[in-house]
Amino acid sequence: MSIKPGPECHTMIEVRAGVDALDRELVGLLRRRFDYMEAAARIKPARSAVRDEARKRQVIAQARAAAEEAGLPGDAVAAMWDLLVEASIAYELDRFDRRGDA
Repeated sequence: MSIKPGPECHTMIEVRAGVDALDRELVGLLRRRFDYMEAAARIKPARSAVRDEARKRQVIAQARAAAEEAGLPGDAVAAMWDLLVEASIAYELDRFDRRGDA
């Protein structure tokens, strides 16, 4: 079955196939994002540099603005990004702690 764009779906089978395919793509994008967290853990000189509240606010604000520009609910996207950033920080801390010099 070919995956149809949402506006072209006429059955729930088509909708679910599209959502499932998109979810697989999102997981791939998350893998790429977390690869950057691994790089950050390798590059940052100190564990205390992992959490950067100013950067967290910036990332969430950018996601909110992009969502609103795309016609999506900014509050919901900001909440998702807050969770994503916190998970990214936890992942980066774990990777930092696994460094040989940490």
